[in-house]
Amino acid sequence: MRNFAWPFLAIAIALGTCAQSARADDDHAPVKKRPLPNYDGRGAHKSAHDSAGTWLARVLLSPLYLLSEYAIRRPAAAMTSAAEKHDATSSVYDFFAFGPDHKIGFVPVGFVEFGFNPSVGVYFFGDDLVVPHNHVRLHVELWPTDWYGASLRDRYDVGKRSEVELHLSAISRPDMVFYGIGPNTLQSQQSRYDERRFDARASFDSRVWRSSHVAGGLGVRKVVVTDGHFGSDPSLSRESALGGFPIPFGFDRTYVAPYVDMHVALDTRREGELRGSSFHLEGNAEEGADVMYSPSTSWIRYGGSATATFDLNGRSRLLSFSAAALFADSLDREPIPFTELVSLGGDTLMRGYFPGRLVDRSAAVASVEYRWPVAPMVDAEMQAAVGNVFGAHLDDFKPGLLRLSGALGLATPLSDPPIELLVGFGTETFDHGAQVDSVRVTLGVPRSF
Repeated sequence: MRNFAWPFLAIAIALGTCAQSARADDDHAPVKKRPLPNYDGRGAHKSAHDSAGTWLARVLLSPLYLLSEYAIRRPAAAMTSAAEKHDATSSVYDFFAFGPDHKIGFVPVGFVEFGFNPSVGVYFFGDDLVVPHNHVRLHVELWPTDWYGASLRDRYDVGKRSEVELHLSAISRPDMVFYGIGPNTLQSQQSRYDERRFDARASFDSRVWRSSHVAGGLGVRKVVVTDGHFGSDPSLSRESALGGFPIPFGFDRTYVAPYVDMHVALDTRREGELRGSSFHLEGNAEEGADVMYSPSTSWIRYGGSATATFDLNGRSRLLSFSAAALFADSLDREPIPFTELVSLGGDTLMRGYFPGRLVDRSAAVASVEYRWPVAPMVDAEMQAAVGNVFGAHLDDFKPGLLRLSGALGLATPLSDPPIELLVGFGTETFDHGAQVDSVRVTLGVPRSF
C-alpha cells in the first residue's frame, strides 16, 4: 500500500488498521479484538532512568516539545484515531489510488515559498505501469501566466539492486533571485532574473554494499537567462546598472550543455534501513560544455560530504553532524555561466537562505541536525549550519566570511510525494555583524524539477 503525504497520512494508516480487523470470510464467527495501534508513531519508552544530560536537553528544548506535542502530535493522533473509527477515508483513498493493488494514482500538490510565486499542480504515480518493475512519476506545477515546471521520471528495476532511469524536466519562471557573486553579497542587492531550462538525462544506479551505491548518467540541458520580475524587486540588469554588482557571465544568453555525471555514496545502514546510527560518505562530479554559444566554454563541478548520525536512544531521535565542500572549475578559456556555479540555499545546504542566495566558485559548510518523530510518518527537524561560498578552491576562505543558517521544520520523508513545512533564517557574514537579514518560509511538496 502506498504511503501518502499529509493530509493523506491518515488514509494509509486507516486502511492498514482496517485491513487487520477485516474478517477472513463472510460467516458470523466472533472476531478477535486486535491490539490498540500506536497512533503516536514514537514507540514505547524503554528506560526508566534518564541522565542529567537528558534532563538538561529537555529543559532547553521544552518550547519545541510543547509545540510538537500539543500542536502537532496529539492532534494528528486524534485525527488518525477518528478516521479509523468512522472509516471515513476508504472512499477518498480509492478516488486518488486505483488500478490493481492501487499502484496507479494521483495527488493534488502545491508549494508556497514567501518571496516567490506560489504554485499548484498534480503528482502522478504508476508502478508496474507499462511492464513489471517499471515506475513512473510525473510532477507538474504552475502559477497561471507566471511560471510552470514539470518533471517526468521513468525508472526500471534491473534485478534487486540496480535500476535505470530516464528523467525529463522543464521549468520557466521569472522570479529567480540574484545578489551577485562572492561571499560578501548583501541582501539589499536582491534582484530577479527569468530562467528557462530544459534537461534530459539517462542514468543508472546500483547498490553495492548495504545502502551504499554507485550512480551515473549523461544528459543535455538548454538554459536561457534574461531579466525577471517579482513585486517591487529590480531586474538583474537594473540592479547592476545601479551599482549593485557586475553583470554575471551567462546572463542574457542561451547555452546548450551536454554533460556526464557520477555519484558514489558509502552508507553503513543496512539496505532498506531508514533510521538508526550510521556513517555516510559521498562524492560527485559533473562535466559539461556549451556547444551552442561558445565551444571554449566548459567546466567541471565536483564535491563531497561526510555525515555521522547517532540514534540517541534507539527511538529514532537522530543527531547528525556533517561537513561538505563543493567546487566548480573552468576547463577552457571562457568563464563558467553563473547558473552552473556552486550555489547555497534552498532545499540543500544552508536551508535558511533562498535558493541561489550564495553563488561562487567553491563552498564549505559544516552543519548539525536533530530529527525526531512527532506523529505517524511525520518528523520534526532542527538544523544549524555555518558556511559560505568562496573563490576558486576556497582561496579567499577565512572565518570572518562565514555565515550562519538555521531552520526548523516538519517533513514526511517516507511518503510519496513528501510534504514539508520549513521556517529558516540566514545571517550576514561574521565580519559584517552576523545580523539576521534573510527569512525563509515554505510549505508544500518540494519541487523535483
